[in-house]
Amino acid sequence: MKPSARWPLSLLALAALLAACSKPAEAPPAASPAGAPASAAQAQASAGIDWQQAASDADVDAAFARAVAERKPLFVYWGAKWCPPCNQVQATLFNRVDFIERSRAFVPVYIDGDSPGAQKLGARFKVRGYPTLLLFTPDGRELTRLPGEVDAQQMTQVLTLGMNAQRPVKAVLADARAGAQMLSANDWRLLAFYSWETDEQQIVPKAELPALLQQLAAACPADQAETATRLMLKAAALTDAKATPRANAALRGRALAVLSDAPAARAQMDVLTNYAADIVRALSTAKSPERAALVGAFDAALTRLQADATLSRADRLTALEARVDLVKIDTAKAVLPDTLLAEVREQAARNDREITDGYERQAVITSAAYLLEQAGLVAESDALLKANLAKSHSPYYLMSQLSSNAKRRGDKADALHWSQQAFDSAEGPATRLQWGASYVGTLVELAPKDEARIERAAQQLFNEAAAQPNAFYERSARSLQRAADKLQAWNQGKAHSAVLQRLRLQLGSVCARLPADDAQRAVCEGLFKPAARSRRSA
Repeated sequence: MKPSARWPLSLLALAALLAACSKPAEAPPAASPAGAPASAAQAQASAGIDWQQAASDADVDAAFARAVAERKPLFVYWGAKWCPPCNQVQATLFNRVDFIERSRAFVPVYIDGDSPGAQKLGARFKVRGYPTLLLFTPDGRELTRLPGEVDAQQMTQVLTLGMNAQRPVKAVLADARAGAQMLSANDWRLLAFYSWETDEQQIVPKAELPALLQQLAAACPADQAETATRLMLKAAALTDAKATPRANAALRGRALAVLSDAPAARAQMDVLTNYAADIVRALSTAKSPERAALVGAFDAALTRLQADATLSRADRLTALEARVDLVKIDTAKAVLPDTLLAEVREQAARNDREITDGYERQAVITSAAYLLEQAGLVAESDALLKANLAKSHSPYYLMSQLSSNAKRRGDKADALHWSQQAFDSAEGPATRLQWGASYVGTLVELAPKDEARIERAAQQLFNEAAAQPNAFYERSARSLQRAADKLQAWNQGKAHSAVLQRLRLQLGSVCARLPADDAQRAVCEGLFKPAARSRRSA
């Protein structure tokens, strides 16, 4: 289970929190998620941002009315308590004095993905992955989506760029594609720093995105080299892993130039650390001299970023994770050098020892445990996770990682134990459906002959969905679809037809209680239909 900035995974994918400093004044800021008293700085930050929580269309409409009255743009933060990247945003951005001051110039809205109407709002805003950050004009036009993986100082700059934008990024893109000459430097930066990963295919189909970004990089004016470089790197980063690598020496040369230039690499930190292996795959063929040169240059640049004290612990750890990924880029079971293993152990231990903020702990320790597992140090990953269960405000996330670790080492009983524990302790309606679907999937995979246990878990999942008013929107709908798909695959050959028939009848009664004109009803009725899988992505 990879706690990445590119979550939702993908789980991974990666973004929120019920973090104290992201809540309005009435939310209790007295204690950190780890149970320790909040610092004075945290309390000040909590009071500093005037978050308006939204759990319904009426709440959102009221926020837009306020934006109109105050003549301010509206900033939407969509996230969840457990999400590691969300906790990272909480720990490094929302408590910054400069961000708090900047927040006076917009209406900040927080949508907790587990609030009663959040998933319906997710459909309204076309958001899925946590975290997603959006900026709107007062009259409701979406200006841009902000990249949550950039560092905090850069995020503040990008936010200011979005707030100063004269028109939505969609209109800017249309002009760029048409070859318009009037685009300003800020227009090009708006395109380069748009969160293409959370676009949900609103502006451009996912399959067309890499080519579009490469076209934009080529069209970007020569005096905006940093912006063009970001577009070029993003194009490579988002290239389908199955695509044929580009035999383009010029692109590789530009990438190598960035990697060898410390300030240039620092400016592109988020892309280089989160997408190192993806970029290498896109620009070189397996086991080629060109790939070896790229891997060597990346390792040197990532080592510098790993040691960069101006970066957050999470960013430095991501740089180390990228180095591990590159060692295994052509051989999944490659043995890491002893020196790299030592760095992995040292970083994990230091972070566990030094972190005191509960939100940072949720972001960093989950990543450190994943890194240990990827390095082949599964027992040490287990030990770190177990030592942090009591310190985490969302221990069920760590339990899911323990389940994944157990599965890797072939311990089915332990994998099932931790998967069930994670579901049992998960909190929040959308989160419970997500973890419940995961538990059903784990049972089907690891205990396919245990009909009774699988049926009980699926019944519980559908019962909980029946009790929720918005269970068939967005993330919740996709969680239920994943469970239904797993159950149908389990019943191939009709070996479990009686169980599936009972579950269909149970779900049918849930669907029948939904109003005929409710969009959720069609979703509910389609869960066990074969075509449903193609309609909704996992």
